[in-house]
Amino acid sequence: MERPETVTMLMAGLIRVIAPNPSPMTYWGTNSYILGTGEARVLIDPGPQDSQHLQAVLSALPQGTSISHILVTHAHKDHSGGAQELSQVTGAPVMAFGDALSGRSDIMTQLAATTEIGGGEGVDMTFIPDVLLKDGQQIETPAGPITALHTPGHMGNHLCFAWNNSLFSGDLIMGWSSSLISPPDGDAAAFRDSCHKLLMRPDTPLYAGHGALVESGHARINALLMHRAKREQQILQALKHKPLDLKTLTKAVYGNLESFTLKAAARNTLAHLIDLKEQSKIKAVPDLHEIPVFSLAENKV
Repeated sequence: MERPETVTMLMAGLIRVIAPNPSPMTYWGTNSYILGTGEARVLIDPGPQDSQHLQAVLSALPQGTSISHILVTHAHKDHSGGAQELSQVTGAPVMAFGDALSGRSDIMTQLAATTEIGGGEGVDMTFIPDVLLKDGQQIETPAGPITALHTPGHMGNHLCFAWNNSLFSGDLIMGWSSSLISPPDGDAAAFRDSCHKLLMRPDTPLYAGHGALVESGHARINALLMHRAKREQQILQALKHKPLDLKTLTKAVYGNLESFTLKAAARNTLAHLIDLKEQSKIKAVPDLHEIPVFSLAENKV
């Protein structure tokens, strides 16, 4: 899809500002959203620390308006990096689930502490919100009530925000690509649980952290769940023949990929392997990190 204009009025009370950070992982760049119609507005995802983007966000505000709340979906630098400077300029508090290590599952916390699991791509370890948001917490704002939904999977501290019959889905659910799940920040089991959590809500359009509007959230979520289930079956099928290390297994599942894409695919594969081991479907020797050889558990086909 061709990159849209930097600033777009998506509908009354919703402006999108695209950061100048396009890449294979960010598509046309990070989407920052400005919500509301009154003198005070809410911003979701300040984007990277970039003076050009900061000025674009401030210039996109209608004359005589200001930012009262800064909401952050998760602590990746392309989403949270600009939070502190924007807060300093506007005086608005930064609100999020927690810092970059918040919300990790027990298994991911353990693996991070005891293994050389890798990961950490783009993580904003300096991010500290002013206000911590709980799962299901309703935030009263000048743009109307906004509900924070803890939705780990892409990252432990990931939040989606429900507003005005729409959902801002960050990097959990996007239309142009599936989400990178890179342990210990990413978690395949948590991703699956978060998807089912969103499916329990009314079907709504999704405004993702990158890319265009997803008209039917439920349809896209179900497609991504099917995609993850297919990857899981491909991994188990590949392991039927013989034990494999992570790199060989990734190539068996994904085929020949360019070096950068292969690294991302390997992270997703590792996330599935951790999940499968927790389900006792596979085993890893000597331990669960990027070095071992993986094989089917006994009585698993």
